[in-house]
Amino acid sequence: MNNGRSLLLPAIIAGVAVGAVTGTFFPDTGVKAEFIGGLFLDLLKMMVIPLVMVSITLGVMKMRDFKSVGLKTVLYYAVTTAVSVTIGIFVVSLIQPGGSPEILGTMTDEMRSAAAMKVEGKNAGAEEILKSMVTPNVFMSATEFQILPLIVFSLLFGLALSRLGVKEAEPLERVLTALDGAIMKIVHWVIALTPVGVACIIAARVGKAGGGDALFSMAAGIAKYMLAVIAGLGIHGLIVLPIVLFLFARRNPVAYVRHMSKALLTAFSTASSSATLPLTMSGAIEEAKVSPRVGNFVLPLGATVNMDGTALYEAVAVIFIAQVYAVPLDSTALVIIFLTATLAAIGAAGIPEAGLVTMVIVLSSVGLPLEGIGLLLSVDWLLDRFRTTVNVWGDSVGAAVVDRTSGGV
Repeated sequence: MNNGRSLLLPAIIAGVAVGAVTGTFFPDTGVKAEFIGGLFLDLLKMMVIPLVMVSITLGVMKMRDFKSVGLKTVLYYAVTTAVSVTIGIFVVSLIQPGGSPEILGTMTDEMRSAAAMKVEGKNAGAEEILKSMVTPNVFMSATEFQILPLIVFSLLFGLALSRLGVKEAEPLERVLTALDGAIMKIVHWVIALTPVGVACIIAARVGKAGGGDALFSMAAGIAKYMLAVIAGLGIHGLIVLPIVLFLFARRNPVAYVRHMSKALLTAFSTASSSATLPLTMSGAIEEAKVSPRVGNFVLPLGATVNMDGTALYEAVAVIFIAQVYAVPLDSTALVIIFLTATLAAIGAAGIPEAGLVTMVIVLSSVGLPLEGIGLLLSVDWLLDRFRTTVNVWGDSVGAAVVDRTSGGV
């Protein structure tokens, strides 16, 4: 088993390389591989809802100090998300990627039309976000892959079970423990397919972009914008979060990255925190030895509401659009962007096309044209992979921090 695990990481790296080469030089073949990549994603997503509901219910049920752990988790999420937005605002203001008005000339009528279709009817405010946390039908939310209300239900169910007497709750605890073990066994089987799935996903995405030449020409058009996003994500993911991990969890960041490497590579390949959740939990709990009780609570919650990378991206993208349209942003506007990007990233989990909706929220808050999203559509799929990787890394660091500060509960 250990030998299989040691071979999995280089196999995933090889899968990324094979996918990139195939999509670049054989784009038609890459597009045809999308079917296999889709099957792999569906296998991962198939495990998410049972994994979330069982692990959170069991974790809360067993947790002796839930109030303290929950408070530390929320505090970590809020502080790191706010820091990431601050970094994004600083980097985009420093680099000024939208300082050349001629960028607007690169936005074709098709891009404007696509942006209009994307944002049509996609506005959402605090009321909609709060409504998305509660469901009138748990089973319908499960079939529609609405994770946030399922998390709320699982938290309440776990709390209720923890308040029952030991005699009443013990039979269900044994059932949930067995279910948790069976689910993780299936997760291990799915994880073994990761190299093939990753190769097909990357090949299809690069192939659909038109191969290597189209990819490079597309990136060249708004290279400074991409640089600003990646630089901000790099500062947060490679400097801020490792410092937090070392200071508050007393963990070696290099060793911890090694434990989480499969999850991080899969996050980059799939651009989905939820789809990556099975690998994130496996890496943190089984390899990094985070307490199962903490990991089962912090990681499913983080995959839904802790979006450091997304929040940073929203701030950079909105200020970039303001620069392109030559709309000056005073300190008040920057504060509004800071607040809305932070809160929208936390609350967008239960909303379809969450990244797009949060972008609309932040743009609307400072009166910027929504059609500016059209400038970003051509490279958003690529940047999405970087921000998702930072999201998953932030969740992983949070699990270690809460575990250490809570004594492993």
